[in-house]
Amino acid sequence: MKSIALGFLLAATVIFVVTTLTGGPAWVGYVRAAAEAGMVGALADWFAVTALFRHPLGIPIPHTAIIPTRKDVLGKSLGDFVGTNFLAENVVRDRLNRVGISKRLGEWLAGPGNADRVTGELVTVLQGAVTVLKDEDVQAVVEQAVVKKLMDVPWGPPLGKLLARVFADGSHHKLVDLLADKAYDWVKDNHSTMLRVVSDRAPSWSPKFVDEMVADKVYGELVSFAWLVKTDVNHPMRLALDKFLVQFAEDMQTDPEIMARAEQVKHQVLEHPEVQNVIGSAWSTAKKMLLAAAEDPSSELRTRVRDGLHTLGDRLVDDDGLRTKVDGWVEGAAGYVVRNYRSEITTLITDTVERWDGEETARKVELQVGRDLQFIRINGTVVGALAGLVIYTVGQLLG
Repeated sequence: MKSIALGFLLAATVIFVVTTLTGGPAWVGYVRAAAEAGMVGALADWFAVTALFRHPLGIPIPHTAIIPTRKDVLGKSLGDFVGTNFLAENVVRDRLNRVGISKRLGEWLAGPGNADRVTGELVTVLQGAVTVLKDEDVQAVVEQAVVKKLMDVPWGPPLGKLLARVFADGSHHKLVDLLADKAYDWVKDNHSTMLRVVSDRAPSWSPKFVDEMVADKVYGELVSFAWLVKTDVNHPMRLALDKFLVQFAEDMQTDPEIMARAEQVKHQVLEHPEVQNVIGSAWSTAKKMLLAAAEDPSSELRTRVRDGLHTLGDRLVDDDGLRTKVDGWVEGAAGYVVRNYRSEITTLITDTVERWDGEETARKVELQVGRDLQFIRINGTVVGALAGLVIYTVGQLLG
């Protein structure tokens, strides 16, 4: 394009020289005037275009080489322009509202294979994150975040409230039934144990048959008692147990002594070596499970994620209310970002331009827009020639 523009200038110059040297009829003057004005227009526009990128003919004329010398100012102006006209909150919100991100996302997720693709990408991210994390760091975080939290929070009142709700609902009755059944079965199946206990407690001079009679009597009474406790839901033993449990739940919330004992039990449990080992190995176990599930395409994890994405896509397509919510969330998040971080985003433009070399910047810009700028030179030659022709013609008419 530079060669073509230069060709127009050379053509005008040749015509001007030829018409000036040879003279001729009156019409030659019109041609010479057009060629002369075309030369002036071509040279003026060459100077204007060249001055954007470098000093014309290497002469440091003021207000030339504009881009190399003023690139930082131009970069800041460009950043301000982008921030004001493209990163304005109302512009971003309006654009997102017209795009309809939620519906497009739903249609894409509902499409064949896309949910699998997203699942694969999420699994890759999960694998990378799990692999990068150091076991000892995660264990330290777990111990600090979980164990320390459990140590700091008293157990008595929360457990007391929980137990009170359980006892008030009667949810513990199944456990009491189980204990009563087990107690009855144990008593019924341990007649020999009862005989041995009675014999061990009886005086040495007591005859054995007497011991057996006493043991049988005690055994029968225990079996009857256990049977009544098992079968009668209103047995005094059960009622006494309910009363005790309700009072125990109340004491855990109000009795300082019981609350202190609960704290002692808490410390004994959490400081036990086995509990510490379980806490320490929890992350290792969870890590192995996550990696195994992530690598298996048919695992429950990947299946649930894939099905969840399919369901989300279908709902985003069919549910207007959900689409409205999601679009509102996206617009709100984008609005927050441009409202609070617009200057940081535009700084990327200004900082990048500041790091560029001046001559390199001019070369990059010229490669992008220089082809179109050469048309200015061509048009300057043509328009200058036409303007010169008109001026010369008017001059001849007035003369």
